[in-house]
Amino acid sequence: MRIRFKLDGQDVEVDVKHTDTLLKVLKDKIGVGSVNFGCGEGSCGACMVLINGRLRYSCLTLAGYVDGKEVTTVAGLARDGELSEIQKAFLENDAAQCGYCTPGMILTAKVLLEKNPTPSDEELFDALAGNLCRCTGYIPIINAIKSVAKR
Repeated sequence: MRIRFKLDGQDVEVDVKHTDTLLKVLKDKIGVGSVNFGCGEGSCGACMVLINGRLRYSCLTLAGYVDGKEVTTVAGLARDGELSEIQKAFLENDAAQCGYCTPGMILTAKVLLEKNPTPSDEELFDALAGNLCRCTGYIPIINAIKSVAKR
């Protein structure tokens, strides 16, 4: 079947199988590099995207679901070559080591800060519960999000 959707602001049209996940389509058919396969179970957040502004695990989302919708990856947060505030904060706070989890962390932080611009530590940790990082120990990630919240 053929699906049409917006990906990071651009119209996309692609043929998919009924069983294809959005992650598979983004990686293998479109060549998106900012979503990663981690667990395939919706536990790690490496494949996180926004669908119509809501966080979704692309490894658990069938590609047909996004027909007519808007999908945003971390790459879609930058505007006119300028990184978003949360992307800059991750760089400034050394919140990425290997970088594998970073796109999902940034998208999660974006959604959290839109809902709650001044989250408590507990709210930060709760929001990040669906994102696994094996490198940073989370403190630089928390510091990056807090730095944006202060602005």
